Amino acid sequence: MKKIFDYTAQELFRMLNDSSECTQIEAKGKADILRSEKGGKPDKFNYHSLMETVCSFSNEPDLGGGVILLGVGENKDDFFQRFSVEGIRDTDQAQLDIATQCKTIFNIPVYPQIRVEVVDGQNILVIRVPELSQRQKPLFFKQQGLPKGAYRRVGSADLHCTEDDLRVFYIDSVTGYDQTPIPGATVDEVDPEAIKRYRLLRKQVNPNAEELVYNDQDLLESLGCVCPENKRQLNLAGVLLFGTYKLQRRTIPTARIDYIRVPGNKWVEDPEASFHSIDMLGAQLLTLYRLVDAVNSDLPKGFLLREGELQADSTGLPVRVLREAIVNAMMHRSYREGRPTQIIRYDNRIEITNAGFSLKEPEELGTPGSKIRNTVLAPIFHDTNLAETKGTGIKRMRELMAKAHLAQPTFESSRDQNEFTIRLLLHHFLCDEDLKWLAQFETDDLNDAQKTALIFVREVGAIDNMTYRQMSNTETLKASRELRAMRDAGLLTDRGKGSATYYKPGDRLLAAMQTRYQGDTERYQGDTERYQGNAERYHGDVAPSQTIDGQGDGKSVDDQKYHGMEEKYHALPSNVRWKLEGLGAHASKGQLREAILLLCSVQPMTKENLAEYLHRNADYIRIKFLKDMIKAKELRFRFPEMVKHPSQAYITNQQQEKPHE
Repeated sequence: MKKIFDYTAQELFRMLNDSSECTQIEAKGKADILRSEKGGKPDKFNYHSLMETVCSFSNEPDLGGGVILLGVGENKDDFFQRFSVEGIRDTDQAQLDIATQCKTIFNIPVYPQIRVEVVDGQNILVIRVPELSQRQKPLFFKQQGLPKGAYRRVGSADLHCTEDDLRVFYIDSVTGYDQTPIPGATVDEVDPEAIKRYRLLRKQVNPNAEELVYNDQDLLESLGCVCPENKRQLNLAGVLLFGTYKLQRRTIPTARIDYIRVPGNKWVEDPEASFHSIDMLGAQLLTLYRLVDAVNSDLPKGFLLREGELQADSTGLPVRVLREAIVNAMMHRSYREGRPTQIIRYDNRIEITNAGFSLKEPEELGTPGSKIRNTVLAPIFHDTNLAETKGTGIKRMRELMAKAHLAQPTFESSRDQNEFTIRLLLHHFLCDEDLKWLAQFETDDLNDAQKTALIFVREVGAIDNMTYRQMSNTETLKASRELRAMRDAGLLTDRGKGSATYYKPGDRLLAAMQTRYQGDTERYQGDTERYQGNAERYHGDVAPSQTIDGQGDGKSVDDQKYHGMEEKYHALPSNVRWKLEGLGAHASKGQLREAILLLCSVQPMTKENLAEYLHRNADYIRIKFLKDMIKAKELRFRFPEMVKHPSQAYITNQQQEKPHE
């Protein structure tokens, strides 16, 4: 698998236009680095923005660094060609300036690799910035100091560090967060059944394991589940693996795992709708089995007869896959985040979401080697054979899913949201029914990956480049070409921009789905007006008085746009109506933020819904409020299982937790 430093400038440029700026690629054009001087003097370079990116690439843990393309600018008005080559005239001077600044403006010198490469006939600089070692971090601007002078890479943004970020840099690299002492947690509240379960599992793996002869206190010490300074005090790993329900409820209540049974194939439409939910706390060595049993008993079972043979193969979801997926969430979860792990069972799939992005790049999932977030939990799960060793768990899951004639599992890792999702589709791909259904597309000359993608879209409603790559085991550029080919054929239609691009059913696929579902296309239509022919979604409808670049407040200049809102407005609770009436044309950002929270507490709100109620532009609402409110945990996504969901909306924490009670 190619690393980011292995790509040529031409390949990186193509990747930018296919997926926009990503975590490891940054484009810097003239608008970013040139500063004009008065009096007709030539433009001078101002590299501060570039140095911020150097700093963030150097600091971000487990990112592996990144690449800056200097001389590539963004075309904000061109939807199809997001980036263009602007070139660098004096490459020698630019290299000297960058090398000098990298050596002098930070607390320690850094030495990126800088090369001149030609793209579209023009010279650009390719700056490869490696990640610093743990002992060298954090890198920061000397004049600004800490924490503000240090930067981290979050998504495609370079963000100032906070005091909390600094803890990540200064923590011992061999010590995981799961070794954090838990005040008030002692070995007296260890569940004896959990100790018995560990001994049983360990004995099955290695009957001669030395720790099996230890007493309970010595066993906990040998496993690293107590604090070195006070061996009667449990650390986080000890509480998670062996603590009683009462202990966990008192000390780490948000470490629970929620199993939610949602009717249909979408997240809960109505918060008051009835559905099944089980919230589990207790020693993980015990709750793991209860979770697997609860989910497995709720899954459809079937058999596939082999031609000419008397025996049959089970076609249900393999229990080993389910167990591996749940253990993965327990073992790799970031317990710094105070939010439960969710196992959501839809009619056609299971989605398991835990806090903590994958420390391995998504393209490397399933390859040998593992990166451990929790240094005590992981070895215990491995030693008891509850988790595959050496990073082979995902590979084993894929093999078992293929053997069961099920779709390959897909994985979504988000640094921005700091979460990881495993998606297990329960549909049996390319069965006789599917082959008959796909026959209507024979003239399109689709390969197997494209056929599989059509069925995935039929079942889930959308697909993006990452999901397609995982299903087809292909690279980014090839996946983009094959998805665009289906778009051009009318089978798919694309939504969003750059890295946020996803694909929904096109007209031809919708027609085929209508015949299969006998006209039941509510899952995919219903918002046609919102997504079809909606030019402002791509090109913007921002009038001069409602700019979104920080110079305006986003107020609408088209009163007709909100005509007909009376019925929706009067349906709101009185306290919300009063709040909206008091906003006025010059409401502060604090007032608007409060109004957004009130509206989203009533029902899920899209950015378009909020724009209507607040008489502001939708993009202004998203950029100035929604992104920050999601990061601050004031709001959550309505469809957390797919952040790029075409019908994504926003809800408050209280509203999302309400159905779980």
